[in-house]
Amino acid sequence: MPPCTRGGYTSTAPRRRPTGSERRRRVQLREIEPEHPRHDRDETEEVLEGAPGGPIDRCILRSFHKHVAAKIWLGEDRAPLKLVNHGAKLQLWELDVERSRIYETVQRSGLAPLISCSHRVASRPMLSAFCERWQPETTTFHLPFGEMTITLDDVASILHIPITGSMISFSQPLRVDDANALLVELLGTTDVKASRETEQCHSPSVRLQWLRENFSTITDVSSDDDIDFATRAFLLHLVGCTLFADKSATSVGVVYLELFRDLSMVGSYAWGAACLAFMYRQLTTATRFEVRQLGGYLTLLQAWIYEHFPEMFSSPDMAYIESRPRALRWRPHVIPDSLQSLRERLDRLQSSDVCWEPYVDHRAEHPFPDIAWFSGCIKCGLVVEPYHPERVLRQFGHIQTIPPRPFAPPRPDRSILLDQYWERWTDHVLIDQSRGRRCHYSGESVAEYMAWYDRISHRIVQPPHLRSGFTTDARSSLPSHTASTSDSRNARALSLLRHVISGGRQQSGDYFWGALNEAHSILVGSDETSASHSTPSPAPASHSTPSPAMRPFFCPPTFVYPPPASVAPPAPVAGPTASTTVYVRSKRKKKT
Repeated sequence: MPPCTRGGYTSTAPRRRPTGSERRRRVQLREIEPEHPRHDRDETEEVLEGAPGGPIDRCILRSFHKHVAAKIWLGEDRAPLKLVNHGAKLQLWELDVERSRIYETVQRSGLAPLISCSHRVASRPMLSAFCERWQPETTTFHLPFGEMTITLDDVASILHIPITGSMISFSQPLRVDDANALLVELLGTTDVKASRETEQCHSPSVRLQWLRENFSTITDVSSDDDIDFATRAFLLHLVGCTLFADKSATSVGVVYLELFRDLSMVGSYAWGAACLAFMYRQLTTATRFEVRQLGGYLTLLQAWIYEHFPEMFSSPDMAYIESRPRALRWRPHVIPDSLQSLRERLDRLQSSDVCWEPYVDHRAEHPFPDIAWFSGCIKCGLVVEPYHPERVLRQFGHIQTIPPRPFAPPRPDRSILLDQYWERWTDHVLIDQSRGRRCHYSGESVAEYMAWYDRISHRIVQPPHLRSGFTTDARSSLPSHTASTSDSRNARALSLLRHVISGGRQQSGDYFWGALNEAHSILVGSDETSASHSTPSPAPASHSTPSPAMRPFFCPPTFVYPPPASVAPPAPVAGPTASTTVYVRSKRKKKT
C-alpha cells in the first residue's frame, strides 16, 4: 500500500475508515452551526469582477448575475408578476353559528386572525417593484439607503399569529401514495376519491375547491368524527389560502395535513416563523428573471409595505383599533402607477421617507417579542432560510452598523438539529454588544455604513438612460460609479425644467425665459457659466405646488400650458422669429 500524507508528514500505516458513530457526530457538528457557502476558484474570480451598476464587490451578492435587477440594468425588462392571492376564497367557507365547534378549535390553534385580516386586493406593480429589490443571500430588500426586511416582529404585529413554539418539520417530501393514505386517515375520505384528487392535481396536493365542496356543509349536529374531519379540512384550506399559498394558485399540499393530526396540538407550532420562511423562499424564487409569478402570503408583504412606507402607498382605515391585527389598519388598493414609475420612486427613496418603528402605538396591546432578536435559521418543512436581524437594526430602533457576512443555511436533509437550535432560541439572540446603541433619530447608521453598502449592493434598479426624468435629489442618490458628465448635465437641465413646469401659471415671463436660457447653457456644456448663475427665483408664494423632489411621492407632475391671459407675454427676443411668437391658448393664433 502506498504511503499517505497527513498533516505534513508521511505515514505508511493504512488509513482507518471512521466508524458510524464518528460519522454521525461529525454531521451533527456541521449541522448545529450554519455553513458558509463554498465556491470554486472560477466563481471566486467572477465575484471579484463586480457587476454593471453594482455591486462593485460581489463577496455578498454572489448570484447577482442571475438576478432580475441585473437584467433590468442591462436593458431587459420584465412585466409585473402574477400574484397568487386567495383573500376572496376565504369568504367562500364561513364559520357561522352552526359551525361553532369548528371555530373554537380554530381559535385555539392561533390561526383565527387569518380569517379576517387577509387582503382581497393586491397591487401587482407595487409588490413586483419590491420583489426586484430582494436579495436571496441576505434575505433583505436592498434599497438606496440600506437594507430592510420582514422580521418576526412584523409577522406578529401584522397577523397576530404565534411566532414561538415548535418548528414545522418534515423528514422528506411526501409521495402521492402517502398523501392518499393521509387523506383517508385524517379526512375520512375514500381511497378512490383521494386517488382521483391527487391524480387530478398531478402531485400530492388537493384542490381548495375540493375541500370546500366535501367539508363545508358539516355543522355542529354532525358526528364528532365528521366535525374533526371538517376541522382539519378547514385548517388545511386556511393555511393553503394564506401562509403557504404556492404558485399552483388552486391547490394546497397534503403534507400540511400531518400538522393537524392532533387538533389539541395545533396551537403549539411557530406558525409565524414558518410563514416568514415560506415568504422568504417565494421572494427568492421570484428574483430570477424567467419567473413570472409570486406566491406566499401576500397580505403580509403588502401590509409590511404599508406600515413602513405610509406616505407612498398606504390608505389607512380610520376605524381601526389597536387590539386588532395591523393588517386590518389598511385599505388595500391597486397602485395606479406603472412598474417603471415605481422603480424610479424607490430609487429616490431616502432614509427619512421610511417609518422605521411603525408599531409604537401597538405595543400596549402587543408588546415587542424578544424572539425577534433571534439570529439563525427559520424553517417551514423542507424550506430553510437565514434570518438576520443584525442587518436591519434600524427597524428595531438601533443604529445600523456594518453587519457580519451572511451565512447560508444547511441543506434540508442535514438540518436534524435545527429544531433544537430553535427551541433554545434564548441562547441565540443578538447580545447587547451586537445590537449596538439606540438611535438618536430614526434611520441612523454609522458613518462608514453607506460607503460599505454602496460597494456591496445594487442600490439603483432603473438604469439612468431609461428613466422618464431626473431630479437633483434623485441624481445625488445614484452610486458614484454610475455617474457621468453628460448624465449630470441632463439631470440638472431636466430638474430645472420640471421646476418651471410645476410652477404653474403664476410665473412671470422673465422667470420662464431665464430658466430656459440657463437650461440651454447647461446642455451645451457651459458648466462654468451655469454654475455661477443663481437658480431662478421661485414662483410666488400663493402657488402651493410641492417641490419636484417631493412631487413623485404624492402626485404626478401637472403640466400647465399655456400661461393665463393675466400674464403679459415676454418681450420679443432679437432674431428672425421675434415677430412670430405664438400662444396656443385657443384655436385662433395671436400674433404680436
